[in-house]
Amino acid sequence: MIKHSQAPAIDDLRDLYKRRVPRMFYDYCETGSYTTQTFVENCTAFQKHYLRQRVAVNIDNRSTESTILGEKVAMPVALAPVGSCGMNHADGEIHAARAAQKFGVPFTLSTMSVCSIEEVAAHVEKPFWFQLYVMREREFTSNLIKRAKAAKCSALVLTLDLQLLGQRHKDVKNGLSTPPKPTLMNMLNIATKPRWALGMARTKNRVFGNIHGHAKDVEDMADLVAWTHRQFDPSLDWSSIDFIRKQWDGPLILKGINDVEDAKIAAKKGADAIIVSNHGGRQLDGCSPTIDMLGPVVDAVGKKVDVWLDSGIRTGMDIMKALAYGAKAAMIGRAYIYGLGAGGEQGVSHALEILQKELSVTMGLCGERTISGIGRHNLLNSMKGGK
Repeated sequence: MIKHSQAPAIDDLRDLYKRRVPRMFYDYCETGSYTTQTFVENCTAFQKHYLRQRVAVNIDNRSTESTILGEKVAMPVALAPVGSCGMNHADGEIHAARAAQKFGVPFTLSTMSVCSIEEVAAHVEKPFWFQLYVMREREFTSNLIKRAKAAKCSALVLTLDLQLLGQRHKDVKNGLSTPPKPTLMNMLNIATKPRWALGMARTKNRVFGNIHGHAKDVEDMADLVAWTHRQFDPSLDWSSIDFIRKQWDGPLILKGINDVEDAKIAAKKGADAIIVSNHGGRQLDGCSPTIDMLGPVVDAVGKKVDVWLDSGIRTGMDIMKALAYGAKAAMIGRAYIYGLGAGGEQGVSHALEILQKELSVTMGLCGERTISGIGRHNLLNSMKGGK
């Protein structure tokens, strides 16, 4: 059980997470590609965007409730897809999905999850979202979509910014793998994480569940790693969305937009929502922080399609700033992973509670009582688009 006094902020959950999870998975989560400039600036860029403090306004009976894709939510936040989520805590995807369901926000399962689509579906009562990577092997991709439909997934999140992998130096140094290779260094580190090790010993979910047993010619871990590395598809282009649309008739969300021209194309493709995201700083290093791109994207396409924000959100104040620029929702990744690694389902719930409380307090100090009332008037930044 994580007490509020023990972890009153997301950063405190990160500290607990670091102590309880093996180093390679902490480093996998808490780093970016190459120089990590974008990873760092995704968070620090929020500090350049100032909120307007208002006083002597009736802020009683505030509510963070909103809607996402027409569904009522406790606050305008969704849990982002995170690869190897189940390596941060045994059965991590199940724990996160349950916490999200109980709290009242959407959970997104990654293609590269440890627990499979079917495994998560068997442990939750409400539909969740599924994040799709378009693989070179199109038959495998089509089967993933069929499996998501069979599991009654309520939305498909298509990630567009992983046609090839940006290198994360710490992952190379740590020899990152799912599960960890039994090297002396790994075993010594895992020995200092008894809670994590005991949980992993009790579960059967230790590999990429959506791939193992479903991909052709994958017999062992070596095959699985090799298959995964060669399947990300550099030929992915806008026509691939048409390929997806022929097979998926539910809500389609496009993730990985960090440019105004790309946002315009995505809107024309008929997406139900687009997510301004740079993959948490894990792909193109040196690109713009997403909060800096949000205003221009909303100005360009916000009347045609819902725009959400991903990457860099660590506080309720960050969520408030995203909403003020016109985002209809925010996606959190690392913020809930810290909670998951620190305390499983209860830790994810704790992370959501922290963010909701911070959002509610920030709304009040800005003179707002409802999510729908938030807008550019809550920002001190005077220039359109937040520059």
